[in-house]
Amino acid sequence: MTMEKVDLRSDTVTLPTPAMREAMLKAPLGDDVFGDDPTVLALQDRIAELTGKEAALFMPTGTQSNLCGLMAHCQRGDEYLVGQHAHTYRYEGGGAAVLGSIQPQPLTQDAHGLISLTDLALAIKPDDAHFARTSLLALENTWNGKRMPMSYLQQASQLAREHGLAVHLDGARVMNAAVDQAANNGTDPLVELRQITSLFDSVSVCFSKGLGAPVGSALCGPRALIQKAHRARKMLGGGMRQSGLLAAAALYALNHHVARLAQDHVLAQRLATGLQGIPGLSVRSADTNIVFVDVAHGKASALLAHLQQEHVLATGMIGLRFVTHLDVDAAGIDHAVASVRRFFQSDANGASTAQLHGGPY
Repeated sequence: MTMEKVDLRSDTVTLPTPAMREAMLKAPLGDDVFGDDPTVLALQDRIAELTGKEAALFMPTGTQSNLCGLMAHCQRGDEYLVGQHAHTYRYEGGGAAVLGSIQPQPLTQDAHGLISLTDLALAIKPDDAHFARTSLLALENTWNGKRMPMSYLQQASQLAREHGLAVHLDGARVMNAAVDQAANNGTDPLVELRQITSLFDSVSVCFSKGLGAPVGSALCGPRALIQKAHRARKMLGGGMRQSGLLAAAALYALNHHVARLAQDHVLAQRLATGLQGIPGLSVRSADTNIVFVDVAHGKASALLAHLQQEHVLATGMIGLRFVTHLDVDAAGIDHAVASVRRFFQSDANGASTAQLHGGPY
């Protein structure tokens, strides 16, 4: 019997569940460009409520959602502070600079994705015509699968506001952060979600990653900001017509797939534990659903090819990244671990490893 594919490239690869497909088929539709698609309106109301914001705007992608947020916050010639490896700076095609005329000021991040508060303060420009005007701080949670500590988010957002900056969250996997935070605190994930998002003026939430919808993100924030973002979305080609078909999947995911993210976190830890102790590997597990593996002696490409032959898909160049999601189960994880172990059975223990920093998905 042929082993089914175990796709650990990203949590974006999920397929709609039968129940999600049924919800899409039954969704009442309108024309969202005219503002009368009832399912889109219901989704926007729901995610705005969950994040504690006045309004929300459904977008085709997280990249567009972040860009519309940056363009709504900043004028041409403004700058935003952002981590050197943050998605909005490194993996979104330079859209803020190219399309928004917004200057990014990338700052060094530590191994947990944190920018030092000292560096943040020093990067804020004085009110002087020689400098771009610093208008916004953009953070990301989770970052490389790591949940940002609430204490850091509180301090960074407070520092930004003391200097008159707005604060935006790239919350592509903020639901994962909320679920992990709830597990640690013994609370409800949606309560933790509201705690996180309360620190930000705007937040972008992705539906097509761990939540398992086929497409879509939402920008949430004050009504006036969302109105500006709506204009930006139109300019960027993001106005869709009967998009309630897609919004129905996202709405189903919000109502049924948040708590189950904890299962993905358990599977990621199962994978990390299974890979530990293999000579030639250094495993860097995260808080949530992403596991990074540093591979010794330049063997990452060979390992990647071996895994593909054994129907296991991952990403990476000098190291590998594995991401768990709703289309992966314990049997798939165990098969992936066994496949990696088979590759290294004849290898000696490596003397050095190379670091993989982040990934675009």
